[in-house]
Amino acid sequence: MAGTMKVDQTLDCKGLLCPLPVIRTKQAVDKMTIGQVLEMISTDPGSVADMQAWSRRTGHELLEHRKENDLFQFFIRKTK
Repeated sequence: MAGTMKVDQTLDCKGLLCPLPVIRTKQAVDKMTIGQVLEMISTDPGSVADMQAWSRRTGHELLEHRKENDLFQFFIRKTK
């Protein structure tokens, strides 16, 4: 699913609604080392705006987000 993107960890947030995908993403990124990439998968359409806002607020890099059927995929690189 991730194509050529190197993913260090995948976080399954399917079935969770705002703000849980963002909270779980923050918890996962906090445990990662700088430069690692987290793939977060969500079914909540609101997670697109939530993850964009979270990325701007935290400074972690939202590399890409994709929508595939009812799934939203986010690739976040820890920057600090």
